[in-house]
Amino acid sequence: MSGEEARHRAESSEARAAAVSDIQELMRRKEEIEAQIKANYDVLESQKGIGMNEPLVDCEGYPRADVDLYQVRTARHNIICLQNDHKAVMKQVEEALHQLHARDKEKQARDMAEAREEAMSRSLGSNSPVLPQAFAKVNSISPGSPASIAGLQVDDEIVEFGSVNTQNFQSLQNVGNVVQHSEGKPLNVTVIRRGEKQHLRLTPRRWAGKGLLGCNIIPLQR
Repeated sequence: MSGEEARHRAESSEARAAAVSDIQELMRRKEEIEAQIKANYDVLESQKGIGMNEPLVDCEGYPRADVDLYQVRTARHNIICLQNDHKAVMKQVEEALHQLHARDKEKQARDMAEAREEAMSRSLGSNSPVLPQAFAKVNSISPGSPASIAGLQVDDEIVEFGSVNTQNFQSLQNVGNVVQHSEGKPLNVTVIRRGEKQHLRLTPRRWAGKGLLGCNIIPLQR
């Protein structure tokens, strides 16, 4: 990591910490407002259970004498103002959380891009060859068979068998057709063995065992 990248990462970390601190402060403010709203509702409850909408005059239109009108009006006014404050704080919390999530998403994308670049650099630096994809695998070989004589081994992954390769392989019948039409003729066979590519020459022919190869091949899932 370069000095510039390290500085940028440190600044990003500080900015995130500041954003989290701001959100925590907003949440504390929200809880304070909610506590104040509850306290004012408790005042209303203490006044004969009166709420925000009950009338403050009696049936004859005179101010009610059974409640403290000043306390009720003050509590109602406070509740309305506090509810507006609560709505404003919640909007600030929502915006701050959205910005924090956007910052985290951007950081995650940047980290993934850096990881890919590092992986590519390591791959290029190691000069490791990119191996072709295999389409079949050898899972058994009979001793003394043409396959054994050619040097095929169990677990060899086949990437080319005569004219059959990963691009045109559809089923083992493709390999069978090549074998049937190549009896007595050498075929170029390319396999991957323990992470390395091997080139062999295999001649299908009659021998003491069954078939023209003396090995069993199974397709690989692609």
